[in-house]
Amino acid sequence: MTQINHNYTQLQGSYLFSEIAKRRTKFTQENPNAQIISLGIGDVTRGLPDAVIKAMHKAVDELANPEAFRGYGPEQGYDFLIQAIIENDYKARGIDIATNEVFLSDGSKCDVGNIQEIFSQDAIVAVQDPVYPVYVDTNVMAGRSGPFNKETNQYENIVYLPCSAENDFTPSLPERKVDLIYLCYPNNPTGMTLSKEELKRWVDYAKANDCIILYDSAYEAFIQEKDVPRSIYEIDRAKEVAIEFRSFSKTAGFTGVRCAYTVVPRELKAKDALGNTLLVNDLWNRRHTTKFNGVSYVTQRGAEAIYSPEGKAQITSIIDYYMTNAGIIRDGLASLGLEVFGGINAPYIWLKTPSGLDSWAFFDKLLSEAHIVGTPGVGFGQSGQGYFRLTAFGSRENTEKAVERITKLSL
Repeated sequence: MTQINHNYTQLQGSYLFSEIAKRRTKFTQENPNAQIISLGIGDVTRGLPDAVIKAMHKAVDELANPEAFRGYGPEQGYDFLIQAIIENDYKARGIDIATNEVFLSDGSKCDVGNIQEIFSQDAIVAVQDPVYPVYVDTNVMAGRSGPFNKETNQYENIVYLPCSAENDFTPSLPERKVDLIYLCYPNNPTGMTLSKEELKRWVDYAKANDCIILYDSAYEAFIQEKDVPRSIYEIDRAKEVAIEFRSFSKTAGFTGVRCAYTVVPRELKAKDALGNTLLVNDLWNRRHTTKFNGVSYVTQRGAEAIYSPEGKAQITSIIDYYMTNAGIIRDGLASLGLEVFGGINAPYIWLKTPSGLDSWAFFDKLLSEAHIVGTPGVGFGQSGQGYFRLTAFGSRENTEKAVERITKLSL
């Protein structure tokens, strides 16, 4: 009989959001009249900006014309979108990024999961805890995690960097040698950010210890405070140690359309097993062109429209809508005396569960008593136990209803 990849047997339980869906389905089957409000999975609800829709319609019409038709495009992305990204997301902030350093894809989740393929199976991985599950699970699949320790609820070969209220959700530098460091800011799930000084500490550490930072900034468009860095490349010498991931999913409602990009600077280097120095950019380009056939032309034209004057104004309006929701949730929870974090520079609100409830117990309480779905903090890692995530991506009506229901709970 054919053998499977043994590493997959090391994965623990269901994927977090699959487990949430399973519990929600069971509850709705038993309570068919319950009106569920979902503030759990970070999916958008406002729809695509008008500028994007118009651009995509125009692109579809082009494809109907044999003279304007486009088939396979460049796997890395069309130059018109790459140039728009560079001009607006980087050059406008004084950051110099070359066209061959930007790679378009169908989502940051794919990129942060796939990037680990180009590194050694022996690489030691460090992750924030709590953390977006894909960072850990894809390294488990690759065989880097070691066995799972049920007592600690962690994998033995992964270095966890605890983030909690006790350390202001700011992880300490690793105490042992690591090769890859996953950082996410604005953070999912906690909604917290780093200052430039704090981020510089990580860049300096990576430079001094010959490791690489995998920097997920999918939520940078939600930053409201001026002194918060929007890109790791705002930090001096970061291009020598960091890969940055960005997405249009939450920024422009592309969760169903699918478009993101990864920046891999040409200055970033690593060694092979023989000690030869290689450009990580070349390796990612090889992997990308081998396993990916490019983002559709229609999608890329839609993404390009995000950077038009009309697109920028519409994006700002959508982000303001979600961040207003975040404020409503924050204020409502705080009025109950709950400890609340995030929701200022990110669309996620991270709260301390009340009454000593663990994360899943609070999930069940919210679902059964208020008919609200959220995300248990422990699903993001052991340091998330006793915390809970709510998202601001719902409609205004549902957000206000949800807060009203929560205020009526006995907490």
